[in-house]
Order: sequence, then structure tokens, then C-alpha cells
Amino acid sequence: MQRPIRIGTRGSDLALAQATTVAALLAKAHHLEEGALEIVPIKTSGDLLQEQRLSEVGGKGLFTKEIEEALYDKRIDMAVHSMKDMPTELPPGLIIDCVLAREDPRDAFISPEARSIETLPQGAKFGTSSLRRAAQILAQRPDLEIVQFRGNVGTRLKKLEDGVASATLLAMAGLNRLGMPEVATDPVPVEKMIPAVAQGIVGIERRVEDEKIAHILAPIHHVETAIVMAAERTFLAALDGSCRTPLAAHAVYEKGRIRFRGQILTPDGKIVHTAERDGSPALSAALGADAATELKAKGGPEFFATW
Repeated sequence: MQRPIRIGTRGSDLALAQATTVAALLAKAHHLEEGALEIVPIKTSGDLLQEQRLSEVGGKGLFTKEIEEALYDKRIDMAVHSMKDMPTELPPGLIIDCVLAREDPRDAFISPEARSIETLPQGAKFGTSSLRRAAQILAQRPDLEIVQFRGNVGTRLKKLEDGVASATLLAMAGLNRLGMPEVATDPVPVEKMIPAVAQGIVGIERRVEDEKIAHILAPIHHVETAIVMAAERTFLAALDGSCRTPLAAHAVYEKGRIRFRGQILTPDGKIVHTAERDGSPALSAALGADAATELKAKGGPEFFATW
């Protein structure tokens, strides 16, 4: 019997839901029988370090290192990732040339005490470990107190229930994939809060030389999502972005055009610079890079030194 195609993923409920979606799409595209695909959960350093900011313990690569090692060792054939967790540079010999259609990119405001960010009590505690979310919240509500809030979706909701904070933000895409959109108190429009780079996008990583897996993945690749992601991730790369940098970006593909908005903030939310671009899909990456150049000029060297 031929061995199953092995799909590597983190072991959280959300990561497993994303891997299950990939498996279902592949099974449908290739008429695969049950047992032809195997999901392989892999514990990452990022999953083990739950109490610190990622920027303090090694950055986004903490969610990918062990999974990419499994790809190199051929213990798995492909890896499923949330693209907002992916560094802009991949290790040699690995590639992501397949992404799924983007889910809802918005952030979801969640609170048992208030209906929106605006209606939170003065001085309330806001739970997040994201520098971007913290800066955007403080830009709107400088009176709020930011408290550290890492962990998977269930962990963060439990912390909210226990009163560690009055409110938090989670990705609407994650709530939708877990079948719990009703948890969102107020989905925040992207016009009001620009999301993280590639938020809501699932990518599949593979070994560059593995043409068999490339062929298997090709039918589930979503071209329009790849185009908007190129603008956002090029913007991130041009600003040398990581989890140490409060920045946001969102691109949409509408009526044959790309509309892009990028933003940089100081961690305290006191300074916010935004750039917008509109252009041809063929220039998607260039739009993101050009917006980054504008924001570098707006911020100046002193702005970036604050990071």
C-alpha cells in the first residue's frame, strides 16, 4: 500500500482545522480515498512559550522551525501555516507557492463588558501580545492598559472569562475556521483597523525539488489571494518587519485592480503613518514596496529607531 501524503501542522485546534481544510480540498481535487492523506501535528517552540511576547523570545520563526525541520527530514510532505505567522524569508530549499482563498481578514473585538472599543470603561485592561494590535488600540484609546495575552483561541477566551482583561482582539478568520464566529462582539472593519500582513491567509509550504507535491497542490491554489499577499508581504519585507515592528497592511483585488493600505505605528500608538496605493495586479509587489518607501520617508530614521 502506498504511504499517505503527510501534512505537517501545529497542534492547536485552529491549526488542525486549517490542515483539515487543506486535506479536504486535496481529497476533493484528486478524488483521493480515505487514508490517502495524514495530518501530522508538530509541537513548536512558539507553542511552548506562552507567557512572553514573541519579539522577546525569537519572533515568528518560533512557529515554523520544528515544522520546517520535519520538511527537510522528509517526515512530512507539506506544511500548513497561517501566513501572518510566517517570516518574510523562507529557509533555503523551501517554498510557498500555494495559498487558499483568504478568509475574513478583520480583527474581532471580544468583550463581556463592552460592545466596542469605544465603549470600554476608562482605564480598562486590554489583553493582547501583538505589538500591532496594542499600538492600534492605544492610538484610539490611550487610556487603556495593555496586558500580555498569549495562547491559542481557547486560552485567550478563558483569560477573558477569568477577568485578566476586559477585552481582547482575535482574528475573525480563526473564529470562522473554528466554527465560532458568534464569539466576536464586534468585527472591526479594515478601514478602522488595518489587519496584520496576510491575516486570514493559509499557505502550504513544500520542498522546492518536490514536483510531485507541487502538482498535487496546484489545483487548490487561489491566484487572487496570492496576488494581494504579494503586496502585503513585500511591504513587510521592505520595512524589515517582524513581531518587533508595529505595522499593518491590507490589499484587496477589485475590478481588476489592487488597492493597498499600509501603516506603521510607534508602540505607544502616538504616531501613526498610513500609505495607500492603487494599481495593476501585475504590479502588486511593487505597490507594497513603494508604500513602504513612502512610510520610511514619513517616519524618518528616528521613528524606526524607536522600535
